[in-house]
Amino acid sequence: MICTEVHEFAKRVLFGETIEDKLTSPREIIWQKTDRAHSCLPLPKEPGRAPNLKFSSETIKFPRKASLGDKQQKAKALHFFANHELLAIEMLAAALLIFPSQTDEEIGFKKTLVATLADEQRHFSLYCQRMNDFGVSFGDFPINDFFWDKMQFVQTRSEFSSLLSLTFESANLDFSLYYSKLFRSLGDESTAKILDEVYKDEIRHVGAGVHWMNQWRGDKSLWHYYLENLPQLVTPARAKGMEFDHNSRVRAGLDSDFIELLEHYRDEFAITQRREWKNT
Repeated sequence: MICTEVHEFAKRVLFGETIEDKLTSPREIIWQKTDRAHSCLPLPKEPGRAPNLKFSSETIKFPRKASLGDKQQKAKALHFFANHELLAIEMLAAALLIFPSQTDEEIGFKKTLVATLADEQRHFSLYCQRMNDFGVSFGDFPINDFFWDKMQFVQTRSEFSSLLSLTFESANLDFSLYYSKLFRSLGDESTAKILDEVYKDEIRHVGAGVHWMNQWRGDKSLWHYYLENLPQLVTPARAKGMEFDHNSRVRAGLDSDFIELLEHYRDEFAITQRREWKNT
């Protein structure tokens, strides 16, 4: 199905319950300025999902490095990756609905979101196809809602860009590169190539976030503007993986001060002690 109006497209992606809904094509969208009442909808408690795709209270851990030679554990890792892509798709669709389209700049921002959403749909499909090779379908493992849970604290475009582009997608620069190398070392070139593709796209996605944040930050440094707009309980440590990839951040357009401050940022949350994961 090809939707021609951005809000109808976004509503199908966000509120639709099937994978087909989530992968609705954003081609041939008609862009027009709308009044605030039409273009801004309240954020739903959770996105629409079929019963087997709903968020689960059951917690499962990402497979340990030493176990990723096993097909079932490899499929589980791919399931985690696919879930992150689906959550990003839904977050982007939500942003298309909760923010206004009253100015050329607001429409320009939303065009960036649509382009990113299309990439995330492609990533999700690639991960699902690869996990299918191991006899696993999306929804076979419990699905977490961490990314979506943080959307409730997002009120502005700068907060959204700080959360998705400069934090979650920034972290994926490190994760996709790290796991690409790891799967390639295990002889799994097919999975490595998917992660290579994700890595290249994430550089562009982070770069898009940098572009818009620079438009809005005024006289503040990008780092301080980023800190001001991070949702509660999310720190810059979430924007990194186990091995910090300096080069991709330069390519994304982040300034040297931002990169250095991010690289050396530490917090006290156990989940963000990424370097320790390399030894497990």
